[in-house]
Amino acid sequence: MATLRTPDSRFADLPDYPFAANYCELAPSGLRMHYVDEGPRDAKPVLMLHGEPTWSYLYRHMIPLVAAEGSRVIAPDLIGFGKSDKPSGIKDYSYANHMAWLTNLIIQLDLRDITLVCQDWGSLLGLRLAAEHPERFAAIVVGNGMLPTGDQAMPKAFKIWKNFALYSPWFPIARIVASGCFNSLSPAERAAYDAPFPSSRYKAGARAFPRLVPTTPNDPATTANRAAWQVLEQWHKPFLTCFSKGDPITRGGDTYMQARIPGAAGQPHITVRGGHFLQENSPKELSAAINALVKTLR
Repeated sequence: MATLRTPDSRFADLPDYPFAANYCELAPSGLRMHYVDEGPRDAKPVLMLHGEPTWSYLYRHMIPLVAAEGSRVIAPDLIGFGKSDKPSGIKDYSYANHMAWLTNLIIQLDLRDITLVCQDWGSLLGLRLAAEHPERFAAIVVGNGMLPTGDQAMPKAFKIWKNFALYSPWFPIARIVASGCFNSLSPAERAAYDAPFPSSRYKAGARAFPRLVPTTPNDPATTANRAAWQVLEQWHKPFLTCFSKGDPITRGGDTYMQARIPGAAGQPHITVRGGHFLQENSPKELSAAINALVKTLR
């Protein structure tokens, strides 16, 4: 597996991202995963998982707000993104590989009593992670995300996105992120989203994600995702949805999960302003919801 590593110089002086870098070497691949680790090391962790095609920079406004309330906030960069290593071939990425890489991280850090915060592909991975390791998770917060099994029809917007990611010769990361935000990103913020990808050679992970979403009942990930749903349908720990009003891809996913997951009953679910990347549009509201949930667990 040929692997690329983005030069550190690409991440110098990013706006609102003062966090120290932490790295975990993943066995047996030897890949290096980067993660932000803020707040008291002995506090219960809040695990923030980004999606496509972002990185932990997406949570830059939320990390300090949640850490300030006494949580240990951990925000990894998925393999292929951010400061983490980037295998250079699209076929190097699979749903199973991403699950193995992320599982390796939480076991190496020995994270327990986790409050999961997940969005987009962070939800596809995080919800499976919580279902496969329920003893390590205390609560779940989902924003603009879902755990598909391939048994449901996908919206037209997703099909267009998948074909664009796979076949377009032009794949502008920052412009893609900006198109999923209600507010305008500054030139410096756009540069920060482009920072992990010095050239097209570094974008295999970002291009691979849409093709890995289960869209048919015989998808390679379908069996494992169905098994995860069996666990989630018996999940009585807190399950909170924080969706935005303006996401055409995940719209309706919040009410769907509220109906299927017992732990969602009675929770103060919220709908906030924003597009797909609601962390950019409503970080204070999301952080407040997370902090309120964490307080109920103490």
